[in-house]
Amino acid sequence: MASYFLTIDNGGTNTKVAIFNDQGAQLAVSAFPTKNRERKTGFHETNLGELWQALGAAAHDALAKAHLTGDQISGISTVGHGKGLYVLDHDQQIFMDGILSADSRAEKLATTFESSVSDIFAISHQHVMPSQAPVILRWLKDHEPENYAEIGAVLSNKDFIRFLITGDVYQEIGDASGNNFVNLDTETYDQRLFDFFGIPEMFDKMPKLVHATDQCGVVSPAAEKMTGIKAGTPVFGGMFDIDACAIATGVLDNDKFSLIAGTWNMNIFPNDTMAPEDSGLMNSIFPTGKKLIEASSPTSAGNLAIIIKMLMTAETRDAKAQGKSIYDDLEVFLQNTDATFAKLIYFPFLYGSNTDPEATGSFIGLRSNTTKSEMVRAVYEGIAFAHRYHVQSLLKVLGHQPQVVRMSGGGTNSPSWVQMFADILNLPIELVESNELGGLGGAITSAVGSGQYATLEEAAAKMSRVKARYEPRADQVKIYDQKYAAYVSLLTALDGSWSSLKAFQEGAEQ
Repeated sequence: MASYFLTIDNGGTNTKVAIFNDQGAQLAVSAFPTKNRERKTGFHETNLGELWQALGAAAHDALAKAHLTGDQISGISTVGHGKGLYVLDHDQQIFMDGILSADSRAEKLATTFESSVSDIFAISHQHVMPSQAPVILRWLKDHEPENYAEIGAVLSNKDFIRFLITGDVYQEIGDASGNNFVNLDTETYDQRLFDFFGIPEMFDKMPKLVHATDQCGVVSPAAEKMTGIKAGTPVFGGMFDIDACAIATGVLDNDKFSLIAGTWNMNIFPNDTMAPEDSGLMNSIFPTGKKLIEASSPTSAGNLAIIIKMLMTAETRDAKAQGKSIYDDLEVFLQNTDATFAKLIYFPFLYGSNTDPEATGSFIGLRSNTTKSEMVRAVYEGIAFAHRYHVQSLLKVLGHQPQVVRMSGGGTNSPSWVQMFADILNLPIELVESNELGGLGGAITSAVGSGQYATLEEAAAKMSRVKARYEPRADQVKIYDQKYAAYVSLLTALDGSWSSLKAFQEGAEQ
């Protein structure tokens, strides 16, 4: 008799409820946009009460689509965006909005902390990013002390979602270790990290650490009413989305890279040893016990959605009138153009940069005859260049090319874009059958947690299958290498020169 596993995958752009069987077949998915409230520039927040209502509706919808009843689900895992901040008060109640991983309010604080990162790198093996929870907590302490004083529990996104389902408060160690909370050698919270960020009182607000496949409670009666899933159904620790996508795509050792083109630009591989401080890379605890080496920034597909809104309002409306998506028309456009088409460079820095923290989204090379189509293609290319920038950092640490890149995220919905990535990276790219990889990673976790499979490796081998492979094309690789050289040269030239523009922008907004 088949087992069925439900995953709640709460991303920064979209949230999904997906159902899989024990062979990895995707039976149903129900999705809705993650509401992003930007009350000030750089603030990215979501209303948690509204999120819970939407999750409940999506769970009912997914069960109906899968032709299942709530008592047929064998286990639930939660998957979510890393970083950001979700907190409860001293009575374990919601009292403020969740803060998404695209949030950049604490940019200046992060820059200050990063200048002293050598003080803590030997403990957490992490660099400092604006959206890490300790940095946001310090910002709250400085700017919203009334909210800071209310905090009774500090959670990551998927730990918060699990709390909604079970009523129990835990922090899964992979997320915590990717958030500058954990000593990577002892695999425990370390008071010195909290002292470094100037939030020592938060040490006692941290929930018990658990692992991805640990059972962390069961569906509560209140959650049964909300979701339709039977009370008492086991709920497992789950993981943050980059771990889930790596496991779902079979990236379990360093002969493969996992590349996620979603809200964030994620490029990772599991390894037995950690990356050194001077590499600029992040280290965290991978659910298999290895260390995850990560190069990431908010410079990926989220940029494309914004530029399409800016430049293609009429085209989007026309596509909708014809019963299509603008992305259908863009796919045809990409198929009929190549690396020679766009004569300009785009920096995908609308949500932040992977170079100078002050850098902003930019087109360089606009001329009197530049077309809107060229600009749009340049955005696709610029996002892939930003991924290449990170992949080259990974290659320096690994010391050799991976056999293949397994790609996930919204970018994989465009075959032409995946081919562009293969050409720009000059590496073969494979896609797996499921198009909901966070969901599949969660299902694999549930399958191991419930005893269906003994290890994550065994479950991934049984539940994940490659469906397509894209080889780099030599003629396109050559042109993209020239473009990428210009991209890096321009970035380098502008490094350290963005601050006056940033000061003007901030002054004009006040």
